[in-house]
Amino acid sequence: MRLNASAPPRRTTLSLLLAAVLLLTGGLLLAAPGRADAADPLLSRGKPATSSSDEDGTLGPAKAFDGDPATRWASAEGSDPQWLRVDLGAPATVSRVRLSWEAAYAKAYRVEVSADGATWTALATETAGNGGTDDWTGLAGKGRYLRVYGTARGTSYGYSLYEVEVYGTTDGTTPPPAGFTVVAAGDIAAQCTASSSSCAHPKTAAQAQRINPKFYLTMGDNQYDDARLSDYRAYYDKTWGAFKAKTRPVPGNHETYDPAGSLAGYKSYFGAIAYPQGKPYYSYDEGNWHFVALDSNSFDDAAQIQWLKDDLARNAKSCVAAYFHHPLYSSGGHGNDPVSKPVWQILYAAKADLVLNGHDHHYERFAPQDPNGKATADGIVEIVGGMGGAEPYPIETVQPNSQKRISGPYGVLKLDFTDTTYSWQYVGTDGSVKDTGPTYTCH
Repeated sequence: MRLNASAPPRRTTLSLLLAAVLLLTGGLLLAAPGRADAADPLLSRGKPATSSSDEDGTLGPAKAFDGDPATRWASAEGSDPQWLRVDLGAPATVSRVRLSWEAAYAKAYRVEVSADGATWTALATETAGNGGTDDWTGLAGKGRYLRVYGTARGTSYGYSLYEVEVYGTTDGTTPPPAGFTVVAAGDIAAQCTASSSSCAHPKTAAQAQRINPKFYLTMGDNQYDDARLSDYRAYYDKTWGAFKAKTRPVPGNHETYDPAGSLAGYKSYFGAIAYPQGKPYYSYDEGNWHFVALDSNSFDDAAQIQWLKDDLARNAKSCVAAYFHHPLYSSGGHGNDPVSKPVWQILYAAKADLVLNGHDHHYERFAPQDPNGKATADGIVEIVGGMGGAEPYPIETVQPNSQKRISGPYGVLKLDFTDTTYSWQYVGTDGSVKDTGPTYTCH
């Protein structure tokens, strides 16, 4: 516990005189230039948070940044190291970090900052912690991300923090732009459960939940193999179903294989979540973004194509993102899928910014390109995010404009949106950042 304490003063004239001098000196010190951190704004409240593990779904990382002293984050018990990380939303100079520990405290830990979420620099180090409140002041670290990295537990349990408060200033002393975080993945629930160590979708679900985004997107093939309702209930619902109410899905080709009828299990499981406008395609707004969810199984349906044109014509938002299952461009086993080209042409004409896909079971990002695959600054950025839990596919034929490809490590897309920009990371099930995309400005 980091406390500033002093013994009770003697009631003598000299003691009273010394106390007065100290009080005056203390006031001058607090007002002195070098102690500006006392007045720096709180940067971390309500910001997106991740952690190495959670004790359970009610003790997630966001609870340490919600401003409620009664809620807390708790790691899994009995193992070191563990960490808790917050995204401040913009590069910042951190001047103060205040930690309020629960009974499960850290005996040894570091407070670290990072510009990219991958390379970390220590701001403060504790080697003999005893819990309570640790208030680190006079710091001068710079970075967008801050984490508390516990290396030795003070108890036999895990690590638990009621609140982490990060104070400082953002670059240019301006607040971070308004924004929100989305988690996305495709090709998710194989027919397996957490009882099997090789089952991946419980692990991607846990990582997705740790990020605690505004909402979740799925890019199809949510349930294997035939997407029956019984399979959704037996597998998907046990993992990604934990945040079903915050999920905005689209179907993949496996949703069409249901013996009860194409998309029957998908529609029965998700209901109005997947059919908010009465069709398996729909749109919605968040901030300055317009999101379009499409059913790429029926891109030959004239009604869906006309709906898309009308929807984009009505859109009043400056930024546009679309997501559907089949990618126009892919370096994986399925390769390029021309069924998506007419939709790309409509999106490109409407100055859309971002397209998210699944189908191929790997992660891949492309430079901005037009529907013909020509690199251009006003093109669409495409990301394939098919590593939600199904067996990985190898990279086969690298496509032009492909900038990064990962096949093997399962993970999710963490997408950060502001009113004018977007950026993302591919986050593995172990919480490590496998790739960080550029920051793009909306068209």
